[in-house]
Amino acid sequence: MENQLNYAPFGYLSLSEDGIILSINKTLLDLLNFDEEQLAKKHINQILTVPTKLFYQFYFIPLIQVNHQVEEMYIMLKSFSNDEIPVIMNAKLRKTDNQTLFDLALIPIKKRSEYENELLTAKIEAEAALIEKNKANAELKIALDHLKIKQEELIELNKQNHQYKVDTIEKLELARKIQETSLADSIEHEHIQIESYYKASSELSGDMYGFYRIDQDRYGIIILDVMGHGVSSALITMSLHSLFQRLISNGNSTEMVMKELDNYLHRLFHNNEETRHYCTAIYLLIDTASQIIEFINAGHPPALLQKQDGSQHELETTSPPLGSFEHTTFKAKSFTYTKGDRLLLYTDGVTDPLGFNHLKPLLVVNNVLPSTRLKELIIHTLNNEKNLQHQSDDQCFIIIDVH
Repeated sequence: MENQLNYAPFGYLSLSEDGIILSINKTLLDLLNFDEEQLAKKHINQILTVPTKLFYQFYFIPLIQVNHQVEEMYIMLKSFSNDEIPVIMNAKLRKTDNQTLFDLALIPIKKRSEYENELLTAKIEAEAALIEKNKANAELKIALDHLKIKQEELIELNKQNHQYKVDTIEKLELARKIQETSLADSIEHEHIQIESYYKASSELSGDMYGFYRIDQDRYGIIILDVMGHGVSSALITMSLHSLFQRLISNGNSTEMVMKELDNYLHRLFHNNEETRHYCTAIYLLIDTASQIIEFINAGHPPALLQKQDGSQHELETTSPPLGSFEHTTFKAKSFTYTKGDRLLLYTDGVTDPLGFNHLKPLLVVNNVLPSTRLKELIIHTLNNEKNLQHQSDDQCFIIIDVH
């Protein structure tokens, strides 16, 4: 590393795409009280607080991969003695001949806390000057002037915080667009038709689905719901999406898909129980040649199978939710279907306003209705005015018609 960069008035890190520290300057080592040997070739998690680890994985990585840079992001570093150090981070993605690198500039912002502490001290000094009658008027004026200066500094900091809030809202909107872009489009082939609906309760959703054509005859369909709402749940669903898309598209078995998703959640929250999230999910593997459906339901609301003859069946839970218990065994169930059957997969944001017992007769009465019209009918029912007070959850459902 060049000497000028090594002793620059800011911390510098160079990371691999996997988060491995490739180089670190002397300024940052001194700030964190580490030796270079203690951090070289280590993962960046070594110097991140627990919340920042999640923020780095689920927000920073997707953002820099989309924009190729990150500006003025607020994070917390952890020193050798476990002290928390607030910094502002600027980062840039750089590609070399054989790898992708992240260059990070880290600027400490301890002054912000110091300004607030100084303001409080100045206020106490001013009040003490008023109480003590033997204080000279000149001393009181100095204290009040000092307070005024600190108030002006605080006003400026509030302006900066407001701008930070505006920037955060813009970044959340970008994350929402990325999340919606990743959703699968409708499928209409000779032997199968798949329609879907997705609506987040806030900027970001904890619901996610995907359906993919594996080969000429097989289709993989998954729907899942991460515990909670908002940013934390949405970040987890986005990370799960890339994993289940690869697992399903590669034609892995039903058991393997669910086991890998479960293992991923356990690895994600290893030794961080306070941030653990679990996820309900149901995965279907449909073979249109043999007319067989395999499925695993991991604690998710039961999917509904509407037979052409009018009978109904529920695809009940077969295992605990993903991320609940380590070493869970996932075993698929299977059944045959006849042409003209229909399946409905959904999250609890659909049953909360409608009620589970409302979906069953709705499918029976509209058995011959095309899936596109049935989708419109369910959406209209969800948007009915009498149900508005229930719409505090993400809403997602999939309709599958087999021909």
